[in-house]
Amino acid sequence: MDKIINFLFETGMLKKTPRTGYQFLGSGKESVAEHTFRVVCIGYTLSKLITEPIDEISLLKMCLFHDLPEARTGDHNYVNKKYVSINEEKAINDLTQSLPFGEELATLIKEFNKQTTLESKLANDADQLDFLLQLKEYGDLGNKYTHDWSQAVIKRLQTEVAQNLAQKILKTDSCDWWYQDKSDPWWINGR
Repeated sequence: MDKIINFLFETGMLKKTPRTGYQFLGSGKESVAEHTFRVVCIGYTLSKLITEPIDEISLLKMCLFHDLPEARTGDHNYVNKKYVSINEEKAINDLTQSLPFGEELATLIKEFNKQTTLESKLANDADQLDFLLQLKEYGDLGNKYTHDWSQAVIKRLQTEVAQNLAQKILKTDSCDWWYQDKSDPWWINGR
């Protein structure tokens, strides 16, 4: 049980691990755990939109655990990765070797990284779509750099369903979900 308890403490590090790309964007911040939550939600959504048969549980597990090694390595953005080598393989092995379910975790993370199965492609697309949603939110708030970043993110998408979703994301105001009907009397009198 000690190894399992240590694993659960280690997963908590993702709540304290910042995603580092935002320093270059100039606005925004989030933890790896915050990112992971929406990636899982996006992965679930993609599983419902795709017409091909998939292993939904495998997809969701990859979304949930794809950044788990970052509890040990930290988050490294694209600029960092040009100059810093990360031994993610060692982090995965050290993290999983003593867990009774460690082999499954290692397999899921490696499958996510290889991007050869439909599930891993969808999980990677979910990862990128989360970033695109963040960029859209910051762009709607006036960050002028988000357009170029968004175009790079779109080029990383591997499935048609994710590409279609991305185009719709770019055309939707990020506040529409809660501020669509501005004529509603609630906006005037608060009831």
